[in-house]
Amino acid sequence: MRIGIIGAGNIGGALTRRLSAIGHDVFVANSRGPASLAALAVETRATAVTVERAVDTVEIVIVTIPQKNIPLLPKDLFFGIPPEVAVVDTGNYYPRERDGRIEAIEAGLTESAWVAQHLGRPVVKAFNNIHALHLQNNGEPVGTPGRIALQVAGDNSLTKFLILKLVDELGFDAIDAGGLDESWRQQPGTPVYGTDLDAEGVVKALAAASKTRSPQWSGTAN
Repeated sequence: MRIGIIGAGNIGGALTRRLSAIGHDVFVANSRGPASLAALAVETRATAVTVERAVDTVEIVIVTIPQKNIPLLPKDLFFGIPPEVAVVDTGNYYPRERDGRIEAIEAGLTESAWVAQHLGRPVVKAFNNIHALHLQNNGEPVGTPGRIALQVAGDNSLTKFLILKLVDELGFDAIDAGGLDESWRQQPGTPVYGTDLDAEGVVKALAAASKTRSPQWSGTAN
């Protein structure tokens, strides 16, 4: 498949490496321009492109940038992009460490629903609860005992199926975590976050999640 990745940080870099290694055509972009990605392109044989090019003529777009930078993306980024192109949000809201207070999320909007509003596109939530090095190095063949499972939340069954399949290709058991309104179950501070659970463990952790944000994962008062 042709996959665009917006963001070349920890998760973006890991996905660029792994998706290229398993045979996908990867087009990677960041805010600093293609020249800044020359070394990554040489290493992975991915193509370094502009942000606009990363969404053009691809089947999947993975947005993996800090939450606070989502509104800085071009407002018309997805204008004219076919609706069947799957858009994946890997982001997490870190109000105290990085992003500052985002009122809509504090009021209960899921992180990825907020992203979808800014992008003007439905999104699938995936790859947000695993450490980048684990994503890059810890994939295993189907049937491996203790194989790490990753959950995927989204509202469109076809695009979600596409991402579930991609998760499996990367070496992880893929768990359907329901619609985007349930994606709070995989946000920071929930039992599934950063835990490298197997399929049974992920299902139990999602069910045990609480929608109430702990102070650690909530923004400070204005």
